[in-house]
Amino acid sequence: MKKNKPRKSTKPMKSNGFQQKQFTVTEEAELLPFLLANINKSRNSVKSILTRGQVSVNGKPTTKHNDELVSGDVVSIQSNESLMKEKALVGLSVVYEDDDIIVIDKEAGLLSVATDKGNEPTAHNQLMGYVKRDHPKNRIYIVHRLDKDTSGVMLFAKKESVKHKLQETWKASVQERLYTALVEGKVTKEKGTITSWLTESKTFKVYSSPHDNGGKKAVSHYKVTRKNNDYSLLEVSLDTGRKNQIRVHMESIGHPIVGDKKYGATSNPLKRLGLHATTLVFIHPTTGEKMIFKSKVPRSFIKKTQASK
Repeated sequence: MKKNKPRKSTKPMKSNGFQQKQFTVTEEAELLPFLLANINKSRNSVKSILTRGQVSVNGKPTTKHNDELVSGDVVSIQSNESLMKEKALVGLSVVYEDDDIIVIDKEAGLLSVATDKGNEPTAHNQLMGYVKRDHPKNRIYIVHRLDKDTSGVMLFAKKESVKHKLQETWKASVQERLYTALVEGKVTKEKGTITSWLTESKTFKVYSSPHDNGGKKAVSHYKVTRKNNDYSLLEVSLDTGRKNQIRVHMESIGHPIVGDKKYGATSNPLKRLGLHATTLVFIHPTTGEKMIFKSKVPRSFIKKTQASK
């Protein structure tokens, strides 16, 4: 098995006194040999790091020595200090952090931000507590949102000025936003673009119109990656980021996202919404560096699109 080498842009991530190393996989490998090739430590030391849960792949902690890595996977190694901080987080993991931004991998079922309906945990308030452990004046700022039942990559700012810069330059700074959607039925058209105008009712449901009715213009592009007679797996990219955009667009073409009863789904095979934010590519607001973050498509999505028996 060939040794993997990190890309030249791979750097330790420093923030508030702790350091985290991150490597991008360039070819297939098992996790333990990859770590041995990239960390200047003994085999026993590397095994101990794995056993203590200090290693994450694409933001997901793992202790398995034989985890299969593929090109593009991001392997992170945390210090003990940052690991202790992360153990207090529920429903999310920190993928990247520096003095200006923090990127997480959010699980389905966790709110991005608080609502006026209650005091359940959110990604925002957990991260606020996370950064305040380093200094009580530290704060977290919302840049964009994911629906409660959507999982995947999400970006926050650690300074208000950074938040404003990201939001004001969002269209230019964000080079790619990809989602994976598991939808009902067999999508016959292999790829397409959906353009419509979205309006929201008093009951907070979003409606789509193919004609300009004064609503917000929304554009989604999709391509089919897998399918069988019952379900299709789509890769969806966005030109706009409207509320519930992908969900209402999938309903409009007759293939609602599984588990999305609000937008026409009749099945819930995953016991969750079949929508996952897989890729976020943006220009760092301070350094100008191109940042690429990916989250693996949940295995349950893929299993549902295996060949029908």
